[in-house]
Amino acid sequence: MEFLADNSLGTLVLIVLFSALVMAYAFEFVNGFHDTANAVVTVIYTHSLTPTQAVVWSGLWNFIGVALSTGAVAFAIVALLPIELVLHVRTEAGIAMVLALLLSAIVWNVGTWYLGLPASSSHTLIGSIVGVGLANSLLNGDSFGEGVNWGKVSETVVALVTSPLIGFVCAALLLLLLRFAIRNPALYRAPEGKAPPPWSIRAVLLLTCTGVSFAHGSNDGQKGMGLVMLILIALAPSTYALNLPAAPQQLQTILTDSRAAQPMLVAKAGTATPIADDNLADTVLSRFLTSGKLDDQTWPALVLKNADIAVLIGSIDKVSELSLIERSRLRRDLYLVDGAIVKLIKYGYVARAEAPTLEALRAHYRPLTHYIPDWVKFSVAVTLGLGTMIGWKRVVRTVGEKIGHSHLTYAQGASAETVAMLTIGTADVIGAPVSTTHILSSGVAGAMSASRAKLQRETLRNILLAWVLTLPACVLLGSVMFAGLLYAFLRLFN
Repeated sequence: MEFLADNSLGTLVLIVLFSALVMAYAFEFVNGFHDTANAVVTVIYTHSLTPTQAVVWSGLWNFIGVALSTGAVAFAIVALLPIELVLHVRTEAGIAMVLALLLSAIVWNVGTWYLGLPASSSHTLIGSIVGVGLANSLLNGDSFGEGVNWGKVSETVVALVTSPLIGFVCAALLLLLLRFAIRNPALYRAPEGKAPPPWSIRAVLLLTCTGVSFAHGSNDGQKGMGLVMLILIALAPSTYALNLPAAPQQLQTILTDSRAAQPMLVAKAGTATPIADDNLADTVLSRFLTSGKLDDQTWPALVLKNADIAVLIGSIDKVSELSLIERSRLRRDLYLVDGAIVKLIKYGYVARAEAPTLEALRAHYRPLTHYIPDWVKFSVAVTLGLGTMIGWKRVVRTVGEKIGHSHLTYAQGASAETVAMLTIGTADVIGAPVSTTHILSSGVAGAMSASRAKLQRETLRNILLAWVLTLPACVLLGSVMFAGLLYAFLRLFN
């Protein structure tokens, strides 16, 4: 926690910083007992492990999953936020944004957990982010929703909507495949009494529980890391705006790439009026990141920002030599250029032969901006692991007892868990935030349907309602809390 030694932080900023961090860890703790409960359903209800053994084992592998995660999902979450708030988080509006999305997500997660509903923490967080963005656009007098990164939101929503369908269909198909390939009748029977299953079946169930726990930690744990990094970057920029230990060779590579890209950017700008004002360039690129629409000012803005990056990088041997203002400015410029390159390539504004030059440039930016200190990983891992061990019973009981009329069989549990493990693991690799809850719940329903087991309509209806209502409810919660907190902060600080 290097920020404790940062003398540039005032008392009020430290209070806000600690409050925001407490809420970020509270979100991750709730995520632990809300979502991770899904990983232990099959091993508990098949008596493969005792409940105590199951939650401790799952908590351990959630911890390992977080500790070994890539960070891709963490920064995918940050990319959903309104760009002007991300770039100016230390303002009243930025602080209100962070606190509002954390509070709304915690309130909804605790509420659905209390009711025993397997709702999605991913849906919850994304809905809160969208609510903040919508409220921010209205309060700024912008067009409705202008500040929301709708492209990233739509990609994320597609992942969240399709993953449960994948869970249902694939779990059903896997169970049918098992029936065809493995004729052992014991695999397709419900547990009898408290006796554990045969060791072969037990090993499979333990493996899938481990895999889901690891994948959940690796994917969902990154959401907590993303929130913690957003808070640290916003409120303690002198320490966390950039990766201070970055090697001098990395800086030299960025400088070389920036200089190599500059002639191409200048050529793209053509005869457009050059931009010399940093603030105007910020506005132009922020608008492009939000809308994805290229105009006459976009390329000149990129020319200026790329030149600014080269000048700053070329003036130092290590990041720590930059002043606080220079660090914040460099991170802002790197963030804007990185995001603009992604949009330019995605929407075909750059020829195929030109794309590698820009891709190399943004790839070398990442070590400076997309980093997570070890203590953040460790603290989030511990929080998620502890959350797994507390409060798991409500959701476990719903998934294990209330989806089907009959008891979960070994094959049904293994099919659902295997599909969940593979789906979440794949999502982690591509940087897509998905819902462990929905994938596993739908997987259990799919496996039971393939077994022609009767499903409990009331439970499925409640799960579907939670699925459908989570996004709009959290959008509303996020927007109301943001507006309320912003009003309070403006009254307090002014």
